[in-house]
Amino acid sequence: MSARALKFLDRWMAEHLPNVSAGDPGNIADLVVELLASAARQGIAPKEIYEEVESVFHLLGEAMQHRGGGLSG
Repeated sequence: MSARALKFLDRWMAEHLPNVSAGDPGNIADLVVELLASAARQGIAPKEIYEEVESVFHLLGEAMQHRGGGLSG
């Protein structure tokens, strides 16, 4: 994954995940769409994100369970 995509994912999750209730797959699916749209607006292609992250849905679900927000927490 590019350093820019990693930085984007970490920042985006820290800003958006604390405001969403965990455990609802519909919420997670909506967040995936929102994340990819936001990345595209910043010039980050989905391919950059999916180079290392097999499933953005799974990544967001795991992050929501841990509630740290970013990739490291």
